[in-house]
Amino acid sequence: MTSAPLALAVVIPTFNERANVPLLIGKLDHALGAARWEAIVVDDDSPDGTADAVRDLALVDSRVRIIQRIGRRGLSSACIEGMCATAAPLVAVIDGDLQHDEALLPRMLLALRDDAALDLVIGSRFVAGGGTGDWDRDRVAKSALATRLARRVLKADLSDPMSGFFMIRTEILRGIVPGLSAIGFKILLDIMTSGPRPLRFVELPYTFRMRIAGESKLDHVVAMEYLIALYDRMFGRIVPVRFAMFSAIGALGAAVHLSVVWLFFRAIGVTFLGATIVATAAAMTFNFYLNNALTYRDRRLKGWRALLDGWASFCLVCSVGALANIGIAAFLHDMRDGAWAASALAGVLVGAVWNYALSSRFTWGRY
Repeated sequence: MTSAPLALAVVIPTFNERANVPLLIGKLDHALGAARWEAIVVDDDSPDGTADAVRDLALVDSRVRIIQRIGRRGLSSACIEGMCATAAPLVAVIDGDLQHDEALLPRMLLALRDDAALDLVIGSRFVAGGGTGDWDRDRVAKSALATRLARRVLKADLSDPMSGFFMIRTEILRGIVPGLSAIGFKILLDIMTSGPRPLRFVELPYTFRMRIAGESKLDHVVAMEYLIALYDRMFGRIVPVRFAMFSAIGALGAAVHLSVVWLFFRAIGVTFLGATIVATAAAMTFNFYLNNALTYRDRRLKGWRALLDGWASFCLVCSVGALANIGIAAFLHDMRDGAWAASALAGVLVGAVWNYALSSRFTWGRY
């Protein structure tokens, strides 16, 4: 006796959603009825034990699977891993916090089955019949701004490019995966801008629900990652986004360096050499921690031992980079007979590339 073929995989990216995931699995069971489906929970090693809760479910429900990611984080990359881990012809992504309306999944499934020309069905809050629920005015305004920014890089007239609730044909997704950036929290935007051709889609309305249990993941770093993702879509092929961030933080570090020199040399009266040594250490420390929080957030170092080792290797790399900067600048200055500005700029560029390449490998590439 053979069972019906697997029709749908529902990917659920999670971080600290232990209380919500069992409820969501129950809601999926009710919504999808007789359809053959599986739930793939991709958990970023939640400290609240989400992965263990999912394993308990999987012991009694063979439709539930768990991918526990160790040492890496990020909603987009979690979605990609989950979507690539199924044999189902269709795959949906839904948040684990119960804010998406799982009752829409059967309509998504039917739309893709009935129209072979469709690639993608998107749950939208901004088409007729949809809504944002109890959002306050500030969140509505921020979402509207993010939507306007996203539409500038899209290849389609999409009303809700920020949606994290959609269903796509798996074969289409697999063809797009090599071009995905996996940056940030908006995987749909990544998918819509990475294909070799515009994707054919339809939007279906739903009303966004309020979170019942757990804490929201929205913070300033999430907003920063969204801007980073937009940059990557627009300019990433010219200047890689990590290098752009690393360089921007380096510029901030230069401002920190000058401020500390002024404070210790002019305000406190320390010798210029002493002030420069303190400023260099301060700027390197500033750059290390900001890069760890932002540039390398997906593989950031945690724990005092990893942070101390990472800081030491970063300082060593940057010290060698400073010597390379000085050497190249001096060499070009002598060769070009006094063209100091161009020589200094070339030295800065060489130092920045050196610091980025070596710190990526030896500071954030070891863990």
